[in-house]
Amino acid sequence: MTAAEILTKLSPGETLGEYALRLEEDAGGERAAVLRRLSGMLEVMETEVESALRLPVYSISGLTGGDGCRYEQYRAAGRSLLGEIPALAAAYALSASETNAAMGKIVACPTAGSCGILPACLLAVGRVKKLPRETIVLALAAAGLIGELIDEHASLSGAEGGCQAECGSAAAMAAGAVVQMLGGGPETAFHAAAMAIKNQLGLVCDPVAGLVEIPCVKRNVGGTAIALSSADLALAGVESRIPFDDAVEAMDRVGKALPAALRETAGGGLATTKAGLAMKEKVYGEK
Repeated sequence: MTAAEILTKLSPGETLGEYALRLEEDAGGERAAVLRRLSGMLEVMETEVESALRLPVYSISGLTGGDGCRYEQYRAAGRSLLGEIPALAAAYALSASETNAAMGKIVACPTAGSCGILPACLLAVGRVKKLPRETIVLALAAAGLIGELIDEHASLSGAEGGCQAECGSAAAMAAGAVVQMLGGGPETAFHAAAMAIKNQLGLVCDPVAGLVEIPCVKRNVGGTAIALSSADLALAGVESRIPFDDAVEAMDRVGKALPAALRETAGGGLATTKAGLAMKEKVYGEK
């Protein structure tokens, strides 16, 4: 299945989220059960984006933590350079990522290392725009469909395709879902997702000390900015000159071309900087 094929199969006015539900029903699932499952995921997301904002949360390694709380205080004081939605999304992304690093309960969307991007975007947009909960649940269905397409034709694994496969995919999922939430059609959603992929194409996976903390937590914040800006462009009528399917195919080729040192092995990139190696020694007591 490809995005191009999906666009030919949609009923008039049908969203990507509704189409995803239709696929579940065709496979023998019950619509109500699928919606309950998505709603349950959203409940976890609602908790994880807030859990590290009021009180500092730290990882077991001690390498990360406290930034969600720190940034939220800065944002709440009205000092952010970002607009209302991007600033709130940045806080939410930090909270979800720090919750993950501290072994808290999160929704991997599509992975644990990229767990902050999708919920941050959907919940920040939903909160500021005062959208119905049902709208956000259907957006999750749309995000899942986009993620499935990427997984089918490329990869969602940093070990296989670099961080473009994790944060890049999450940003694409979020961008397309936000477009749907704000009334954009399926073709517009795919343009947004394509632009998000293009803006993280080639992003390496280089976790310091082999842990999903540095630079993962802050890459989630960057992913929200890319997702929201891509959605904004698409909603304004800007189209991706490289179609979604082609962008995914390029992601697959680029991921396969990345050396093993840049695919979650901690053998290159930021992981092998002086600071990165010093943190590894601090955690494991070895150079």
